[in-house]
Amino acid sequence: MVVHDRLYTVNEYESFIAKPNHQERLFELVHGEIVEKLPTEEHGVIAANIVTEIKIYLKQHPIGRVAVEARYRIPTDEHNSRLPDVSFTSSERTLPLVKKGAVPQMPDLAIEIKSPDQSFKEMREKADYYLANGSRMVWVVYPEKHLVEVHEADDFEILTEQDVISGGEVLPDFTLAVNEIFEF
Repeated sequence: MVVHDRLYTVNEYESFIAKPNHQERLFELVHGEIVEKLPTEEHGVIAANIVTEIKIYLKQHPIGRVAVEARYRIPTDEHNSRLPDVSFTSSERTLPLVKKGAVPQMPDLAIEIKSPDQSFKEMREKADYYLANGSRMVWVVYPEKHLVEVHEADDFEILTEQDVISGGEVLPDFTLAVNEIFEF
């Protein structure tokens, strides 16, 4: 849901989300538009399923950290501050834990879960943005179809509930059965 019909800079966006009546809500800045994220219970369960599996993996392979709804931005991009549903950043790229504002880089892995009001085009544009700005892999999860798109550089694959997601070079030896993402 787009909040206003004008374009905002990151500084204006930061002021907007700092307002007392906005602090308990989720907003991201997408190409200058402030967009409110309105996750459903289904969305939350899917994110929890994914984060749980990555966290278990990271206990055995401490190669970075996973986050939910953490903000990321490229310091030179004045019109984007993104909020992937789930993100992973490797130890090689991990900065000191950000306690205020956005992480000043994109995560290695960004995971976006499609909400009912988002289009497939919008989801693919999100994946393209992350990859063009430093992410190495993006998973786009489609709850209504029980599909996951895995995007890397100039390639992507579509996985069904019969398939298994590989963490590739981002999460070596990590696998997750797609059907486990949609267990409610």
